[in-house]
Amino acid sequence: MLLTTRFIRPRSKQLVLSRRFRSTTPLSTLWNPTSEHAALRATLRSFVAQEVEPQARTFNEQEQFNVPLFRKLADLGLLGLTVPEIEYGGTGWTEFTATAVCAVHEELSYSDPALCLSYLAHSLLLINNLSVNASPEQKARFLPAACDGTHIGGMCMSEPQAGTDVLGMQTKAVQDGDYHWRLTGTKLWITNGTLDGQDTGDLFLVYARTGPGKTDITQFVVEKGMEGFRLGQKINNKLGMRASMTAELVFDQVRIPNENIVGTVNGATLCMMRNLEIERLGLAAMSVGIARRCIDEMKAYALERTAFGAKNLFEFGQIQRLIAESYAEYMAGRSYVYAVANALNLSTHGNGLDADGTKLFCASMAKTVADRAIQVLGGNGYTGEYNVERLWRDAKLMEIGGGTNESHHKNMSRDLRKMGSTRLD
Repeated sequence: MLLTTRFIRPRSKQLVLSRRFRSTTPLSTLWNPTSEHAALRATLRSFVAQEVEPQARTFNEQEQFNVPLFRKLADLGLLGLTVPEIEYGGTGWTEFTATAVCAVHEELSYSDPALCLSYLAHSLLLINNLSVNASPEQKARFLPAACDGTHIGGMCMSEPQAGTDVLGMQTKAVQDGDYHWRLTGTKLWITNGTLDGQDTGDLFLVYARTGPGKTDITQFVVEKGMEGFRLGQKINNKLGMRASMTAELVFDQVRIPNENIVGTVNGATLCMMRNLEIERLGLAAMSVGIARRCIDEMKAYALERTAFGAKNLFEFGQIQRLIAESYAEYMAGRSYVYAVANALNLSTHGNGLDADGTKLFCASMAKTVADRAIQVLGGNGYTGEYNVERLWRDAKLMEIGGGTNESHHKNMSRDLRKMGSTRLD
């Protein structure tokens, strides 16, 4: 049950429901399994239209992170969406939580995938990880400020020489007496690693090697201002996701107390793999949002544009194919995402086959749909005045971040091979 009222639309704002939101098809129960999910999505659509859409192009062009807008997500209760305990700043949401997560990522990405990427890093990679794996004392210390947006951060896994090969990480932590550890290494491609290009973000979960075994990895909470923790560089001039800050972070003998170890020493590999499942599902939902926007842009343009004496572009078979195939693939991806989300328990693990599968399918689907949208819009689609070129650039990250397509191929083939001759349901 949803125990908070923050998802109810603000009384000062008029809620606007578009005609396409009032779907009466049975499929709509996949992405709105309860009335609370429908209310969440309605609130989000109003918020995105009024707050997110007007700023998206400007902040992406300037490669700046809209921190004030991000903190408005906290006012809606979205930062602590996966935290069931209200006393830690959570929402009290316990029913179909993964479905609610997907709804947020889909709706935000409809207008600004970059803002949504920063939201994902903070809400799923940091907050959800703490919610599932931290001790009550750690939750009380770190979650309230993260859930209300006072502290903004993420998770540090990738390194200059270890991306998909995550267990090849070289960042290490060694004990310094009985009560502290020394953390040394460099992390790369860290979303929210900086908020302004000048300093680090506020709070990070950092994975580091703490033993000789391949999976001897431990999670540490690193806080802004710790001696030896600094910003290496802000990554500029990215292809897409330009309003989401990406950084290199450096850890030079950072002294960390035992109280900042999340979980057990050498026991973080399971935490990592479990959190990857909801991360990949969130990224798949982002792809769904990108595709839906591109289809809406295609439809609108095709209805308005005339050519060769035809009433509009819908009269041409080539355009019909691009729009129809895009819609069919979008609906297939959306249905897959929410079918998996409805069955996912965030505290469990072992759901990797379909977490990988949703992201593998939807990432390529979104990029393909965005490419078709540019084709339908022609020269206009190639310019920044229209949204589809930005969405096309943003969509490409879905095939890389959170696991490359190739890693999904490997993981899924491994899981299917383990099934042996067992037939699929």
